[in-house]
Amino acid sequence: MTLATADDTDLRDWPFLPSRAMRVVRGEGAWLIADDGRRILDAAGGAIVVNVGHGRAEVMEAIARAPAASAFVVPNWKTPEREALAERLRRDWLPGGPDGDLHHIHLTSGGSEGVEAAVKIALQHHAARGDARRLKVMSRELSYHGTTIAMAGLSGHAGRKRGLEGFLQSHPSAPTPSPLRCPLGPHHPEAGAYYLAATRTAIEAEGPETIAAFVSEPITGSSGGAIVPPDDYLPGLRALCDEFGILLIIDEVMTGFGRTGLRFGVEHWGVRPDILVSGKGLGGGYGAICGVYATREVAEPIGKAGLDVMFHTFGAMPAACAAADKVLEILTREQLVARAAVQGERLAARLHARLGQHPNVADIRGRGLLQAVEIVRDRETLEQFDASDRITQRIVGHGLQHGVFFYPGGTGPARDIVCLGPPLISTDAEIDQMADVLGEVVGEVLG
Repeated sequence: MTLATADDTDLRDWPFLPSRAMRVVRGEGAWLIADDGRRILDAAGGAIVVNVGHGRAEVMEAIARAPAASAFVVPNWKTPEREALAERLRRDWLPGGPDGDLHHIHLTSGGSEGVEAAVKIALQHHAARGDARRLKVMSRELSYHGTTIAMAGLSGHAGRKRGLEGFLQSHPSAPTPSPLRCPLGPHHPEAGAYYLAATRTAIEAEGPETIAAFVSEPITGSSGGAIVPPDDYLPGLRALCDEFGILLIIDEVMTGFGRTGLRFGVEHWGVRPDILVSGKGLGGGYGAICGVYATREVAEPIGKAGLDVMFHTFGAMPAACAAADKVLEILTREQLVARAAVQGERLAARLHARLGQHPNVADIRGRGLLQAVEIVRDRETLEQFDASDRITQRIVGHGLQHGVFFYPGGTGPARDIVCLGPPLISTDAEIDQMADVLGEVVGEVLG
């Protein structure tokens, strides 16, 4: 593996802050190939993105065909690639099918833009209905919804606000439903009711009539490390939003398109969002694309009021739409959503076998091929290691030395998180290798 330093001439200007980074020249399936020929098993799917695997020729061929027809078409015009993707989304993927609730599709070039667009749509919905009071958007205390200024402010991710705190707008928040850290006790049977009561209190303290939308991940992503809420939480959150006239925005940028073993994370609980955002798995890493999907009830007042849902210049690029259409075709043809469920069970079982009794492992959690291991100084008290110990970074670094890339996560009360989100095509042997290497490097770093 080639490691770069801040003194390397060719990396003084990029990345913006020079770092020790591997130089990847190609990928094959679940593997990354470095410029010196070393093979790195991608247990992170890049950034929990890659689903159909690296180096899929048919996806790259679909991308190559799209610009041959047109270099650029403004995002709100129709092209064959955009129409084909929209048809496939409605027919095969969006909850409810062609006649389902999530009928209106807006395409952006990434998850941050997608969640921001969803928030703007929610605000425009209330403005179009003449309800000028609803100007607040609520999220959860531990969450991540993007890296733009607006979404960084909305997110509950302290690590990604550093240096921006004085500028970012603050937003109302409610507790993240963490079964491990519930004040009633770890994995308490009444945890869901506790967090719903706390959410009601937070909403009522802000004034329900002032809240436009509540943004929630169905399963908390890397910020909290694949936190799966109690089973009654999301249905209860849906009921609270209905009671107070608040739109429910579900952020599935990381969990959507099969990652958790179902098409979308909310389907584990049968919850109907007003606006659904899902991006990473849509393009599978081959196209910069994210989708925002809204109900007719949300969209129609905006249209009737003559308001615009503004696009970004490179949203819905035909090449990205062609990539996404082919990725979704492969996911269906190869039954990779069901495979994610099966391989997720294997990965979880292997992680528990290797690390379940480790004195510094507080929790192993997740759904499908989104799994996480939380590291603490003391698993009984949940005391954390000092941030200066850089536990997660050291584990990731040791993993690379052993030929496996894990995704670093965590912030605030869940600081040291190692996430796994491998390609859905990963074999049994590859899944086992990921868990076995993680078990080995945790031992190396923690002793």
